Amino acid sequence: MSKPNKARVFSLKNFPHDFVWITGAPVVLWHRPKMIYTSDKAKEKIRGGALLIANHTGVSDPVYMMIGVPYRRHFFVVSEEVMDKPVGRLLRAMRCIRIDRNNPNLATFREIVARLKSGELISMFPEGRISVEDGTSEFKSGMVLMAVRSGVPIVPMYIKPKTKPTERLTIVLGERVSVTELYGEHPTFAQIDAATKLLYERETELSGFIDKNYK
Repeated sequence: MSKPNKARVFSLKNFPHDFVWITGAPVVLWHRPKMIYTSDKAKEKIRGGALLIANHTGVSDPVYMMIGVPYRRHFFVVSEEVMDKPVGRLLRAMRCIRIDRNNPNLATFREIVARLKSGELISMFPEGRISVEDGTSEFKSGMVLMAVRSGVPIVPMYIKPKTKPTERLTIVLGERVSVTELYGEHPTFAQIDAATKLLYERETELSGFIDKNYK
């Protein structure tokens, strides 16, 4: 098996992303993040191309994902509705990927796969929208197809919803899941569905991990 490509450390096209991250560093101190790992494997640094997925309960979740994995650049998959808002100019500068969540097109899929193969970390919310409850509603299977085509792992993350702004941020990171190791490079539709359900189960397990081990 060939080694995954590595994303470039220095690149002018990533300057807006890096500038926002550096100038936003005080935000990390405000949230006082508490990182929880389900195992030693989960604690290993994410190298090369990977899909980072998380529950989605609020507009601050992308920031929380970046805080949870601060040593990597995050390139987010963002809905057309958000990209068309004034903030869309900043998101485009940060190389976020525009997607029509109701009718994803092949060009978007190919762009995500190509960037994963090049070694980038793509961060996304597999529910496709903000959950009004606990962020564990049904997942969409697109992430599984992206992971299979690019040959990268999927890393599950759970962000504990904050009940008040001053509450400490708690993030749980689980072990990465390789769909190709589970079902090979050409999984059936049934296996893709099974992998999607497995990742949903992993996400709900992460939410329960806090209550079970950190009461």
